[in-house]
Parts: sequence; C-alpha cells; structure tokens
Amino acid sequence: MHTKDKKSTKKAWAQALAQPAKEFPLTQLQILSGTIPEGLHGTLYRNGPARLERGGMSMGHWFDGDGAILAVHFNSPYGEGKEGATAVYRYVQTDEYKQEAAAGQLLYGNYGMTAPGVFWNRWLKPVKNSANTSVLALPDKLLALWEGGNPHALDLQMLNTLDKDDLGALKNGLAYSAHPKIDQKSGSIFNFGISIGLNGILNIYKSDFTGKIQQKTSFELDGLPLIHDFVLAGQYLVFFAPAVRLNMLSVLTGFSCYSNSLEWKPQLGTQVLVFDCETLSLVSRGETEPWFQWHFGNGYVDDSGLIVVDVVRYADFQTNEYLRQVATGETHTPAVSTLWRIHIEPSTAKVKGIEEIIDRHCEFPVVPPQDEGQHTHQTYLVVHRQGACASKEIFGAIARFDHKTDMLTIADCGENRYPSEPIYAQNPQNPEQAWIITVVYDGNSDCSEVWVYDAERLDDSPVCRLALPGVIPHSFHGTWKPAHIHSV
Repeated sequence: MHTKDKKSTKKAWAQALAQPAKEFPLTQLQILSGTIPEGLHGTLYRNGPARLERGGMSMGHWFDGDGAILAVHFNSPYGEGKEGATAVYRYVQTDEYKQEAAAGQLLYGNYGMTAPGVFWNRWLKPVKNSANTSVLALPDKLLALWEGGNPHALDLQMLNTLDKDDLGALKNGLAYSAHPKIDQKSGSIFNFGISIGLNGILNIYKSDFTGKIQQKTSFELDGLPLIHDFVLAGQYLVFFAPAVRLNMLSVLTGFSCYSNSLEWKPQLGTQVLVFDCETLSLVSRGETEPWFQWHFGNGYVDDSGLIVVDVVRYADFQTNEYLRQVATGETHTPAVSTLWRIHIEPSTAKVKGIEEIIDRHCEFPVVPPQDEGQHTHQTYLVVHRQGACASKEIFGAIARFDHKTDMLTIADCGENRYPSEPIYAQNPQNPEQAWIITVVYDGNSDCSEVWVYDAERLDDSPVCRLALPGVIPHSFHGTWKPAHIHSV
C-alpha cells in the first residue's frame, strides 16, 4: 500500500505495477457491456513484465520484469468449447525465473541492473532471459520473445512453458528478437538478433510458417548499436541503426548494466541497411540524420521504386530513462515521439525524403497483418489523452491514422484508464470487417478489462467489454491468432 504522500504524486497507472501480478487459470470472462462479435474467432496473446521486484529488491528497469503471457480465447477451440471468451494468465517459466522463485530473491543481472552480490558475481553470471517483450503464434506453439537470447515455447491453450526453442538454428543461446515480420503471401517469417562483440553482429533469419529457420546470414555492424525493430518492405528488409552505442567495457567489467552503458552519439547519425528478402544479402548501406526509434509502423515499395518506411521517431535517447522510471511508478523525463515517413533509394540506401506525418506523441504502431510489407491505408497506435502531461502519464487512448485523408481518429478510454497496444483482428468470413482489441487497466477501480472496438468505428464505444479476473500490468506487445488459420 502506498503512503498518503506517495499517492499524492503517483498517477493512477502506477497501481498496475505496484505489486507482482497474480496468475489465473482458464476462466470464463464476464461480459460487462455489449456482445462478443460472432465473427471474432481466435486468440489474443499479450506479453509484458509482470513482476518488478522479489525479496524486497526492485528491478532496475521496466525491461527487467519477469514476463507473463495473457491469452484471451474468443469463440475459439482453445476455450475448451466454451462459448464467449475465456482467458488464462501465466508467468513464463524460464530457468532463471524458477531459480529466483525458489531462492525468494533476485539472482541475475539484466538490461537495467547488474547481478546482486559480490563483484565477481556480476561478470561470471549471464543476464536473465526475461521472456517479456512479445509473442509469435506458430501453428503448434506460442513463442515468448526477448531481445537477448532464445525464445521460450509455450502451449497455445493453457500457456504451459515447454522449453527454450532454438528454431533449428539458434545455437548457443543466439538471440531472436521481439519483432518478427510475417510475409502473408509466402508464409515466410523474418527476424534478427544481435550478437555482442567489439562490433555487433546482425544475424538475420528467414523461417518457414512453422518457425523453423531455413536461411541465416550475418553482417558486422559499426560498433554496438541498439536495434529493437526492423521493416519488411516489399522485397526488402530495412534496418536503421540509431546513434546509440554500447560501451562494452563497462558491461564486461561488471561496473555497469547495459542500460547505463548505452551512450547517445548524435555525431554518428542513423545508419541505413537494406537487405534482399530472397537471398538475405546486403543491397546497400547509407547514413542519415540522427534520431532514435523503438518501433516501425510499416514499409512498402512505392510506384516509383522507393522504399517507404513509417517510424516512431524520438529526437534522442531520453526515452530509455523515461522507461526506467516507469518501473518506479513515477516518471518525469520528457521523451516525445511522433510518426515520420522516410523515403529511401534501395540501390544506395540514400534517404530521399523525411516528413512528420503525425505531430502527436504516439507509440506501438500496428497495421493489418495482411498489409505488412505492402501499402496500407491505416495505422493503429496508442496516443495520449488530450491535455495529458507526456512526461508524467502513460498512454490513455488508441487511435487510427488514415493515410488517404491524413485523419487521426481517437478512442479516448477515459480518465485513469490505460490501453495496451491495439491489436487488429479480421473476420475470416468477411475481410471488410475487423476489430481492434486492447487490454485496458482501469486505475479508478484497480482492475483490467478487454475492450473490443469496431476497427472502422474506433471513436464509437467498444462493441464489447470483458472483465479479467486480475490486474494485468502494462504490457509491451501482442498478436492475434485466428482460429481458422493453421498455416501461419
């Protein structure tokens, strides 16, 4: 329980992170308002840090929290034949999670903290695989994704952790990042991972629809930049290496964690790397002005042959400090991002144009899965409520940007209510119909709900609101697995 003094300074969103989340078994969800759409058949999966302390010790950064997966089965066989919606919430049972649970204390270092205890413990022990960033739904398993190592496989229905999964090629703990891209036409899955050395090695993977890696290539980077996401754009994969470099010496000696060893170096600019989807070979490399990004909206090749990329762009790396503060329940660092469009000449990686297309603070951009890598008319994202202080609040609304009209349609969730990344779910019987699903933490009543919106009527009330059995702490990324599709 917070003291009166603490309550006066902390915003309502902080309550969702104040205590470690509690798991719950497969549970029928109560409908609070509306009805579950008949065409909504499938499962929403979400992943995020659900425990930020153990044994009275707080973790150093929001990115350090132990991952927990929420599955919401809508009219799905995974709901054990029950009509309506069921949900289950489970921590990913990584080896490190189980060891720390047994010990009742933190044992490992991570992105934002060094390992507790004596000095030599810091560099002898690997960092913890938190399995807390995103998910990839495959035909026969769910992967819990994290930046720095192998994914963990879980069963699709009850979320029992099966084991680490090397997808046939991720030997010796090779990293498999949190933002795979699926080419809906071919079923191919693209992803990457960074290997750490004096210079980083960018490993690029191409998998079949089952997730098994069929092709792999490696490319030496300039130093150790922080690359979290990339873009599928037609026949190209595009990486932007921002002007952030890891001071490896401070990490290797154990004097500092990864987060505190990342340095903003605007003089380096942003490096642009273009790869071919078929061969995974480098097409071109270039350089442009400095910015930092976590996420991209989408990419495609336009009629003139230029690569077009939408990116959520920050002026610098202050976002890292803001996200560290989120774990404390109190933020005060300004870190504003807006959506920009970049035009790139594929053969040279030269940037031909840069423009801001949404001048409002936003994050977690999502496009309809069938449009990934192709031209799309709509991008969904999270934004702040009107008048919210960006340095003290987290996002309180979701929005749709129409690229044809340049209109931003906003679904304001209301005071002290905080939605997650909007997830697009299409009606398989009617491709013109789709819904946007988000998990909302209500700080007014300290509870979590699932809200379903009509994708075309985002500014109307949700078509359905469902009560969850417990609080789901603010999560990072999710996906929708249609019940009828077993090939991707």
